[in-house]
Amino acid sequence: MAKTIMVVDDSASLRQVVGIALKGAGYEVIEGRDGVDALSKCTGQKIHLVVCDVNMPNMDGITFVKQFKQLPNYKFTPVIMLTTESQESKKEEGKAAGARAWVVKPFKPEVLLGAVAKLVLP
Repeated sequence: MAKTIMVVDDSASLRQVVGIALKGAGYEVIEGRDGVDALSKCTGQKIHLVVCDVNMPNMDGITFVKQFKQLPNYKFTPVIMLTTESQESKKEEGKAAGARAWVVKPFKPEVLLGAVAKLVLP
C-alpha cells in the first residue's frame, strides 16, 4: 500500500507540481488549500508525511503545524516546510512548531523527494 503525503499550499499550481513529483515516486497525495482546509482533512487516516507552505491565507503553515501536532494521530508525523521564506528566524519558528525539514522555493523535485524519502514514516 502506497504511503500517503499531504501537500498544503494555497497555490494550486504548486500543489500540482509537488503532487506530480510525489505520485511519480509512488506516493498517494492528499491536498490542502491552506491550514484550515488541511486540518479538516485530518480525520484519522494514516498520513506518512506533510509538505507545507508557510505563507497562506486563513491559517499559515506555522500555525497549521502547531495545531496538526496536537492531534493524537499526527503527533509524530514529520512535516517538511516548502516555502519562499529563508530567514533563520522563520526556520527556527518552524522547527519549534515541529517541522523537521525546510526546503526553499523554487525547489528541485529531486531535493524534495530526497527529503521525503529520509523522513517519511514507515
